[in-house]
Amino acid sequence: LVLGNLYMEGHHCTCLNFLKLCKVKDYNYCLIYNVQRDFITQTGHPIGTVYGNQTRFFEGEKVPRIKHKKKGTVSMVKNGSDQHGSQFLITTGENLDYLDGVHTVFGEVTEGMDVLKTINETFVDKDFIPYQDIRINHTVISDDPFDDPPAYSKLYFSAQQQQKANTQCLLYQELFSKLFPHFKRCLI
Repeated sequence: LVLGNLYMEGHHCTCLNFLKLCKVKDYNYCLIYNVQRDFITQTGHPIGTVYGNQTRFFEGEKVPRIKHKKKGTVSMVKNGSDQHGSQFLITTGENLDYLDGVHTVFGEVTEGMDVLKTINETFVDKDFIPYQDIRINHTVISDDPFDDPPAYSKLYFSAQQQQKANTQCLLYQELFSKLFPHFKRCLI
């Protein structure tokens, strides 16, 4: 999936938070843990659950109000206290006006709608958790208009640390597939 358009005007903090989380690879191998057909797909929490502490919190931005009118709309999920963290959703339905004013729209998917369609059609349990392991493979930032905060560079993995983390993740995936052969994996 390519999240090509970020709505910077009026959503400065949301876009800043999302880009910086992508930049420090916070979303790499993140589980897509909520798929509600023709409604939303949700991800972003580092341990793949809607419960517990999220990575970072900041106040929700309310203006301008961009609507959840089309498939591929991307919004930060509010935690109930009018704050955002790392969770975000992508709409897989149209005209979802009851999400407007609840979750902050900050972008849209511009490429990979076929991947979003495949995720939308995955089989889920009664709690909308996919039976197959669907994850964000990695994030790439082509343009970051925001300056990095002081000491931000300490959050970056070195190339060697990143390779070690990737190798460890692949080993866990291999072990998981041996223990649970009926589960399928899908990396986006």
